[in-house]
Amino acid sequence: MSITLIIVIITCIVSIVSLNNDKMKAELIFWPAVIKNNRQYYRFLSYGLIHADYIHLSFNMLSPYSFGVLVEHHLFSAPYFFGEKGKLFFIIMYIGALIVSTIPDYIKYKNVYGYTALGASGAVSAVIFAGIVLQPQLPIRFMFIPFDIPGYVFGILFLALSAYLAKKGTGNIGHVAHFFGALFGVVFTVIAVKAFSTNHTDVLGDFMRSILNR
Repeated sequence: MSITLIIVIITCIVSIVSLNNDKMKAELIFWPAVIKNNRQYYRFLSYGLIHADYIHLSFNMLSPYSFGVLVEHHLFSAPYFFGEKGKLFFIIMYIGALIVSTIPDYIKYKNVYGYTALGASGAVSAVIFAGIVLQPQLPIRFMFIPFDIPGYVFGILFLALSAYLAKKGTGNIGHVAHFFGALFGVVFTVIAVKAFSTNHTDVLGDFMRSILNR
């Protein structure tokens, strides 16, 4: 069974159970002040297993399932990238993104007892951007847009919009987590491929050439 499917199944089970269990949700949610005061560092990971509602869960699991299969099986596990170690690098990236994407908000809100966050959006962003880095022309389509968008175009727009909305600070969506999760996906993929791939592919060079030769 793929790592992607395991993540989706576990996240769906825990999320659905927690929707009707406020105590469980409170124990797992990302809560900077509680992390700092009670040293509950597991919350840097556990928050990614719970979601606000079924819509939130559906969006966050549809994306990693779609992109995760591509990244885990067809990119990370390709012979010219990580081969048999592809699954290991995929899970390391996913877990790392859960942690890294929350660090800015932890620093900002560690003394604000009323701030909490939940959902795997940061890790999902990392998976999507890993796919974009390795396959820049990857076609991405939304339900409300009847045509494909090249992956690198989506990536640029996504980062710009996330940075703008994070700075604006409106709504209850974790734009900071989206932004830093996406960046982590890019940085992790570039460094991992450069250091551990079988042929030390120049990912950034290939990425730029793919765009410029479009």
